[in-house]
Amino acid sequence: VVAQGRNVSVNGAAVPEGRPYLHKGLGVTWPGDWVAVASSLGVRVAWDRHLAVTVTAEPELRGGTWGLCGTYTDDPADDFVLPDGDTAVIAAAFGDAWKVP
Repeated sequence: VVAQGRNVSVNGAAVPEGRPYLHKGLGVTWPGDWVAVASSLGVRVAWDRHLAVTVTAEPELRGGTWGLCGTYTDDPADDFVLPDGDTAVIAAAFGDAWKVP
């Protein structure tokens, strides 16, 4: 899914603004001024089309996530786990470790 301003596409195909999209466990909806993407994996990402992004995971994923959104354990001690399993001491190092090309 690529979202830029008011334009949203899934696998290169445009999703018309305001029209819900559902295909193979992936849904795109338009709550208010936001665009939201939900997957059958239990993760939802919403974007205000400017700066704000929210990521929500279903309770079934508790303790089973990793990456920029953390481990979903409610334990601050494991919030900055790096890809190699070590823990970053500063947020910038944590974010840099998860960059992809």
